[in-house]
Amino acid sequence: MQFLKKYIFSVSMIVNYSSSSSEEETENTSKDDSSPLRKRRMLDTENSTSEPLDHGSVKRKAGKSAHSTPRLPLPDSVKEMFRESEEQWIDKSEEHGGRLRSFQHERGNWATCVFCPYDPEEAFLELLNEMMVVAATHGIPLSLSEEFHLSLSKTVVLRHHWIQPFIQSIQTGLTQFQKFFCLADKLKVYSNAEKSSCSCRTFLGMEISTGKTQLLELIKIVDETMTEFNLSTFYKDPSFHISLAWCVGDHVETLKKTCLSELQSLVDAHEDGPFYIQLNCTELRCKSGNKVFLFPLQ
Repeated sequence: MQFLKKYIFSVSMIVNYSSSSSEEETENTSKDDSSPLRKRRMLDTENSTSEPLDHGSVKRKAGKSAHSTPRLPLPDSVKEMFRESEEQWIDKSEEHGGRLRSFQHERGNWATCVFCPYDPEEAFLELLNEMMVVAATHGIPLSLSEEFHLSLSKTVVLRHHWIQPFIQSIQTGLTQFQKFFCLADKLKVYSNAEKSSCSCRTFLGMEISTGKTQLLELIKIVDETMTEFNLSTFYKDPSFHISLAWCVGDHVETLKKTCLSELQSLVDAHEDGPFYIQLNCTELRCKSGNKVFLFPLQ
């Protein structure tokens, strides 16, 4: 029994000594910051409390760095590409026989009209030259029309994005319209609406005498499209005609009084008999800016 007590006492002493040594080591380690174990723990602690890696922040920093790079200057050739849109367009009447536009040109606006074309015969051109000589002797300098046609609308202004639906509307209206024949034989003097000295023009035309009924039906179709796009419709009591020649200024009365009858005599006393303009209306055309659209009739 005595031996057992001594054994228990010895084991107790060993356990106490181990515990004391462990506490002592921990205390000594906490006091000694320079120990390798302390340094390693401090390093681990610093890493664990540092800010977590944010990939987004890295990208943002990279982005800022990229934006801080100075931009290359825009080449002059590229700058010139857009200068035209900033320049104001100026109408130069000397480039087209002294004529001025009846409305101010604006970029993106397209002058548009509907008409029936006339392809002149050689005899027609010869007759016109004779008529111009006679008019010049009376002090009226006529110039030949650039092209010959029968107008079926006023000249209106279309925005570029309106052109396609405008053309589609007219084409739909003409789906069932039949081709027909027109005849013109009487000279008549016309002028445009503007009476100012800079934009007024006088026209010598040949009035349609046969085919008026069909032309009036065509006007109804074209006017429906004009109304749809809130544009000007044709004249209420139209005088359908083909313009032959023109001059700048208001010379209507002078032309009527001095030489219209003489010019009509040239038409009536043509060497091959009275001259008539025979117009086969097999198609209509719409000119918008520099584009021409065709509408064949049935």
